[in-house]
Amino acid sequence: MPELPDITVYIEALERRILGRLLERIQIRGPFLLRTADPPVEAIQGHTVEELRRVGKRIALKFDNELWLVFHLMIAGRLHWLQKRVTPDGRRTLAALDFDSGTLTLTEAGTKKRASLHLVDGDVGLAKLDPGGLEVSRATLDEFRTALTASNHTLKRSLTDPRTFSGIGNAYSDEILHAARLSPLKLTQRMQDEEIQRLYEAVRHTLQDWTQRLREETGDKFPEKVTAFREGMAAHGQYRQPCPVCGTKIQRIRYASNETNYCPQCQTDGKLLADRALSRLLREDWPRSLEEMEERSAR
Repeated sequence: MPELPDITVYIEALERRILGRLLERIQIRGPFLLRTADPPVEAIQGHTVEELRRVGKRIALKFDNELWLVFHLMIAGRLHWLQKRVTPDGRRTLAALDFDSGTLTLTEAGTKKRASLHLVDGDVGLAKLDPGGLEVSRATLDEFRTALTASNHTLKRSLTDPRTFSGIGNAYSDEILHAARLSPLKLTQRMQDEEIQRLYEAVRHTLQDWTQRLREETGDKFPEKVTAFREGMAAHGQYRQPCPVCGTKIQRIRYASNETNYCPQCQTDGKLLADRALSRLLREDWPRSLEEMEERSAR
């Protein structure tokens, strides 16, 4: 799922292409893409874009009639910019917005169509789509601490909860926790002040650093290689690859369709966190530490 750095770069690329430009036509072919009926989506045709805004992991376009068109790309949704007009097929290309400067399309890979569009009236309507998570880049340490410790959850869950923190998902939470040298399973209300400050600084630095990296990678082009797995990531997607800090092999915890990646040496004091799929299978044979895993590998 595109997260804060990806969404920020999307918005910056869109601003250069559609801010102040006229939307001539919008076509929607995905049967479940548009989630609102009032106002009708045709109401933004013939109007210009006045503002673009990130709302959590959503991209919001404001038109000169006070209506907001809000994209939520979910896991497999992506945006593309074309100089020629296209007709969406309803299978992969779900929507096309024809501006007087080019065409913006929304595609979604796979059979599970989860991406969504909402058309809402005014800032009040937009606010209803905001999960309310804290924008850490604008928050003080005290505000961050309050949000983090309001409930007693694991760090992984808290960082990726859009009601707690804005714009952070599975990929960048792995990078943040690696940078902070903290276990993804550490409980928020058991953290020391020094650990909270370390996490606060890691969130701010990681998101800022990756946003700048993506800006430089994209340049003046439209971002087409939006992915959760990027070269240069320390932990996310690096299972069994050496940690760039200590050289220990990155480990993982798998659950549902996601996985959490971490360095056991840097983040968990050498302890291996139980991978649910494997630990259920191996039970008592599941290694509890790096040393035990290495001993078994050497046999």
